[in-house]
Amino acid sequence: MMNAKAIIADGNGSFSLEEIKVDEPKGDEVLVEMKAAGVCHTDYDSYKNWGHQFVMGHEGAGIVISIGEKVTSVKKGDQVILNWAMPCGSCFQCKNGNENICEVQSPVTGVGEISEGHVPLERTLFKNKGIQRSFNLGTMSTHTVVREVALHKTKVAIPFDVASIMGCGVMTGVGSVLKVAKVTENASVVVLGTGGVGLNVVQGARISKASKIIAVDVNQDRLTMSKIYGATHTILADRNDQGLLNVAKKVKELTGNRGADFSFECTGVPSLGAAPLAMIRNAGMAVQVSGIEEAIVFDMNLFEWDKIYINPLYGKCQPKIDFPRLIDFYKGGDLILDEMITKRYRINNVQEAFDDMLSGKNAKGVILF
Repeated sequence: MMNAKAIIADGNGSFSLEEIKVDEPKGDEVLVEMKAAGVCHTDYDSYKNWGHQFVMGHEGAGIVISIGEKVTSVKKGDQVILNWAMPCGSCFQCKNGNENICEVQSPVTGVGEISEGHVPLERTLFKNKGIQRSFNLGTMSTHTVVREVALHKTKVAIPFDVASIMGCGVMTGVGSVLKVAKVTENASVVVLGTGGVGLNVVQGARISKASKIIAVDVNQDRLTMSKIYGATHTILADRNDQGLLNVAKKVKELTGNRGADFSFECTGVPSLGAAPLAMIRNAGMAVQVSGIEEAIVFDMNLFEWDKIYINPLYGKCQPKIDFPRLIDFYKGGDLILDEMITKRYRINNVQEAFDDMLSGKNAKGVILF
């Protein structure tokens, strides 16, 4: 076993930097030396709410340093992106093209549950006991052992910090536009919330050649930032605007009093779960990107008429198809990611990274190892 450092959630709403031990990989497992890990709201929600100890982090990139005897797709020295939605390839959903909601290996079948995609807990020891890794990855660790299917080899060299955020926030945002909503050229798009995921929704809309991209936020700095990524219009929202109905009126003014073709909710605020429906025209589409998992009361009048509301996971990610596509977008200049990483942190400054995220200072924060 080798010594490593990791951010450990204590199960009581806090975390700390600790020493762990990481074993060599076996079978279809791979040992990765982490180079960068993204910081997002899901990480915050997990250590606050899961109620048990685990190694934190689910976005990351690194280098393969050893492989199990059954591994064939990567080798020592390969640069890899870590992917938490691991398809088994043979279940009902995988066979129907829904690899993001694999019935066998998904780590989000329940909060903090261990799926068949996990590596045995004894591969990672904390205080001589096996410990779970967040989303079967635990990227906020100097080293991690993961299943081979959790890795995507980057055949073209890209910066590790950029690669790390592709594994969740970028894929979720861009994928929700291109693969879920399938935004059409010259469409009008509203994006509610311009954090890391929201900005990638804006980018996806720009890549789709939408003619009008309306960014909505309560933070003027974030709205200003959204213009860099493709927003054509911005609306500064009022926190007291219930359901963002006043914002909806402004959106209609910008879209011929009809409403937008597509609307994306990226705030994660349960009270705004129905808000994207108020923004769209009849027969428009509302997409709930942020993953709200609470009871929401809907005014069914918002559904009139022929409106579609969809709640996708992870932008319908198909790793072998989508990661090469994202890398091509990035290398071609269509996907702006270097500038999106507002600040880079060391592993002993993770609390600062969360503080900056929660205060709205960062589009995206990344931990560098």
